[in-house]
Amino acid sequence: MPHLTLEYSANLADADSLGQLCGALAQCLDAQRDGEQRVYPLGGIRVRALRCEQYCIADGRPDAAFLHANLKIGAGRSDAVKKATGDALFALIKRHFADAFEQHGLALSLEIGEFSEAGTWKHNNLHARLKG
Repeated sequence: MPHLTLEYSANLADADSLGQLCGALAQCLDAQRDGEQRVYPLGGIRVRALRCEQYCIADGRPDAAFLHANLKIGAGRSDAVKKATGDALFALIKRHFADAFEQHGLALSLEIGEFSEAGTWKHNNLHARLKG
């Protein structure tokens, strides 16, 4: 963990823009620290963007757009660490879409939820491969 999923309206941005945002968000997650300790293992970071072709926003105006970011993390991190992560990610998202925000209706949101180890199954060799 963490897994960050972006859902966005098809009228918001092109694939290149969202690809750049995914890369920047992954770097942001990797940069999170609790003191000297890395908060999220590099091998667990996943950022993906899902384009929504069918949607209705507010009153249905065609120029309204949205992006909702859903971050799922393993349980046990402090509220301060979760807040710092959310603040950093959301600031990056807001910067990325600042021009779009000025031009038309845009709803940006982020939520953080925790996975329970009892409710997850994993098979991952990325951690070992990234060790060197």
